[in-house]
Amino acid sequence: MMGDPLVEKINRLRKERKAVILVHNYQLGEVQDIGDFVGDSLELSQKAAKTEAEVIVFCGVHFMAETASITCPNKRVLLPDIHAGCPMANMIDAEKLRKKKAEHPGAMVVCYVNSTAEVKAESDICCTSANAVKIVASIPKDREIIFVPDQYLGDYAAKKAGRKVIPWPGYCPTHARIRPEHITRLRVEYPRAKVVVHPECRPEVIALADEVGSTSGIIRYAARPEVQEMIVGTELGIIHRLRKENPGKKFIPITEQAVCPNMKLITLEKVLWALEEMAPEVKVPEAIRVRAQAAVDRMLEASK
Repeated sequence: MMGDPLVEKINRLRKERKAVILVHNYQLGEVQDIGDFVGDSLELSQKAAKTEAEVIVFCGVHFMAETASITCPNKRVLLPDIHAGCPMANMIDAEKLRKKKAEHPGAMVVCYVNSTAEVKAESDICCTSANAVKIVASIPKDREIIFVPDQYLGDYAAKKAGRKVIPWPGYCPTHARIRPEHITRLRVEYPRAKVVVHPECRPEVIALADEVGSTSGIIRYAARPEVQEMIVGTELGIIHRLRKENPGKKFIPITEQAVCPNMKLITLEKVLWALEEMAPEVKVPEAIRVRAQAAVDRMLEASK
């Protein structure tokens, strides 16, 4: 992309604004290519917490920018398209969670980071798809566990950790589109391919996979020398990075329907406009931020 006037403008403004561009693995390929760092939710949360930049341009969805605002209250956090939301995060709010907590006094709330700041503020500890099993396993055995908002990740983490959880009936619409028949059909067509799926998938999909992993886990699995063909069971944006980092290997989308339209809202033009206008800015109110920070900090501490 060297020589692209748009990219050159972004690079110039990135330096002038003392900004860092963080990009999620599901973003458009051209956006991934300009990122200072590309990763999954946990990696980006950790990067946001450690960066010395004054401005964070978060190429992801709204809850991710909120998490950066939570961990970096003194930095300016920009989300290039303020409409880039998360349907699953919208399936629960603070009032609904408080009601569920009242039904289970004494329970601890494990909150997937795919949630709003106000829901994080009502939770005991956050988790990502990369560390959900570890977080669930860390909860004292004498405590009930309410897991919000992803019922499928909660089910997966509970089974792997040998615990029971009280799941919230939320889900990721993109991963819910992945069906067992997609795997069955592709295994016939690509008999040597490994099937790797995200833990946000339905249990019946997970049961058919060779490996289950977060986006970072999928990327690590793809790098194994014995893996030459892989059926990719997550949002299709990750395939750009997989092909870029593993030339010569074959990556097959599990279904062309596994696309998150919200992740695709951010473009190079919008990144440039965000840097030019220093907007849209995402800022979590301090009263909510402090409480949400505690849940995020416990996650980051448990992930070391």
